[in-house]
Amino acid sequence: MRLTKKTHACIRLEKDGQTLVIDPGTFSEEDAAVGADAILVTHEHLDHFNEDRLRVGLEANPAAEIWTLRSVAEKISAAFPGRVHTVGHGDTFTAAGFDVEVHGELHAVIHPDIPRITNVGYLVDGSVFHPGDALTVPDRPVDTLLIPVHAPWNKISEIIDYVREVKPQRAFDIHDALLTDLARPIYDSQIGALGGAEHGRLAPGGTADL
Repeated sequence: MRLTKKTHACIRLEKDGQTLVIDPGTFSEEDAAVGADAILVTHEHLDHFNEDRLRVGLEANPAAEIWTLRSVAEKISAAFPGRVHTVGHGDTFTAAGFDVEVHGELHAVIHPDIPRITNVGYLVDGSVFHPGDALTVPDRPVDTLLIPVHAPWNKISEIIDYVREVKPQRAFDIHDALLTDLARPIYDSQIGALGGAEHGRLAPGGTADL
């Protein structure tokens, strides 16, 4: 399976000629979903969910479908009739040849005065876990953990502890569009040294074979 990092929280996974895209949001490239056979969306925030990005992807491939939680599905089902599937914690399904498990229910706390929304993470082929905007720990081993490294709701100590708790073989940064180049070496060294797993960072367009 090949992982391609897109800008911010969006990734592409390719296997056996099929492509799965997760979270093609507003901060991602306009064509982030083009070429997708299946698209997963973790939650409704604009940096993860952008209807225009989805429309471009689904128009490029009339067979492509979307799997997402109810709050997003309600926003887009009418625009994409018959192509949107609603999922929640504990669900399993197959999308474009990828086996997917759904983990988690709530977005991380941004501030106590801001109501929490729903958020799900996706474990793909029992190997790659994208948590969306939460530090969800799946109840099974994870080979590759995608870590939301920089967000209004987290700090680096929480990310380090998250990697330690999940215990993946490797961790790659996502959710990094707001992280400046000045800060990246600090995050790289501290997560790499303290997380207990191989830590990597891919520039947009960068790939890794898993």
